[in-house]
Amino acid sequence: MASTDAMSEPMSDADSDPRRRIPRTDALLADPRFAAALPALGRPVVKAAIAAAQDRARAGALPPERVAEAALAALPGSAARLSEVVNASGVIVHTNLGRAALSEAARTALLTAAGSTDVEFDLATGARARRGRGALAALAERVPEAGGVHVVNNNAAALLLCALVLAPGREIVISRGELVEIGDGFRIPELLAATGARLREVGTTNRTHLDDYRAALGPDTGFILKVHPSNFEVTGFTSGVGTAELATLGPPVVHDVGSGLLRPHPLLPGEPDAATALREGAALVTASGDKLLGGPQAGLLLGEAELVERLRRHPVARALRVDKLTLAALEATVRGPVPPVVAALERGEAELVERARALAAGLAADGIPAEAVPSRAVVGGGGAPGVELPSAAVALPERFAAALRTGRPPVVGRIEAGRCLLDLRTVEAAQDARLAAAVRAAAAGAPAEGDAPCT
Repeated sequence: MASTDAMSEPMSDADSDPRRRIPRTDALLADPRFAAALPALGRPVVKAAIAAAQDRARAGALPPERVAEAALAALPGSAARLSEVVNASGVIVHTNLGRAALSEAARTALLTAAGSTDVEFDLATGARARRGRGALAALAERVPEAGGVHVVNNNAAALLLCALVLAPGREIVISRGELVEIGDGFRIPELLAATGARLREVGTTNRTHLDDYRAALGPDTGFILKVHPSNFEVTGFTSGVGTAELATLGPPVVHDVGSGLLRPHPLLPGEPDAATALREGAALVTASGDKLLGGPQAGLLLGEAELVERLRRHPVARALRVDKLTLAALEATVRGPVPPVVAALERGEAELVERARALAAGLAADGIPAEAVPSRAVVGGGGAPGVELPSAAVALPERFAAALRTGRPPVVGRIEAGRCLLDLRTVEAAQDARLAAAVRAAAAGAPAEGDAPCT
């Protein structure tokens, strides 16, 4: 009987020599990913990155199928690296652009903290000290309503820790209208259920009453959770229950205010804040550090001192703790000058219109079809849903969008009604000259900042 074992068949040269599988230079240059980089970087730079990856594969240091990936990663400003981006989208807290841009004070603090620091060391006594005490003290000063404060690595981690401490094997009572998805497929119910807690849903998606909560309470109730639906709005025939009413029911109330607003802001009257929630009786408040607070990614926990200490001492808290860089940037944000997020929120419309007109006039004088137009900006990033802010933008033909994204620096606008809009509410005035240079470079098909990668 003839053998059908494929191993008995002779191997081709291509199979026996992996180098034959290395993709050709011309094939890679035709790849849309490399073709998009050619206008901004130039053919010599792109070819050099490809050649270097091919050489690594020939030497056996890189699998042939990863040549394209390695070459892309080596390109200046590659998507495989973090590149500075000019946010001209009109979305103040843009999740895909890293949410809050840090203040100069926070950036300086990051550089200082990058070396050896006294993050857990008391220089006066030479003894071990409370980790991140500077950032914690700054938060406590900003929100004196909180008896205790703690910081973990994001707001989801803060909620996770609350469930682990207050409701292990018990029930968390929550309105059906607040069972939200927080982005990238992560959902509050699944997050909390992963701790072993059970969710007791009350009310309906659009209307929940105090009696709904009251009827659900029992000996297995761990806490009542109130979640701000920070990335959507439900309007029409709706009703909900406030923190002050929930606090009358007995069990601790955990209020996830979401966006990181520590105190009320006049431009965001409907956005919950930590200080108000605590005054209304919340036992614990959780929030994000990298949204309206304008700081680094972090989960803020503020509330009753005894509860916060229980959270801090839980074994899982160690796995959720933040590093020295986050603590340094957070302290500088809370103590320091107005961060870029707040500055963008508070920019005056007249200033924006004047800047847009000046930019458009300068570009038009160079033959670029630019026009100053009214615009509407948003908070974004899971904060103040439905709030629009009057703004002004420079309108360009839609074809500019891709060229600006792949330029240096990359500029991210938005496409609206067949035009590329560069919304100035999310662009600092000091960046206007740089923005204009990027537009001129995109129009000419050349890089705006030489051959060096943007840092």
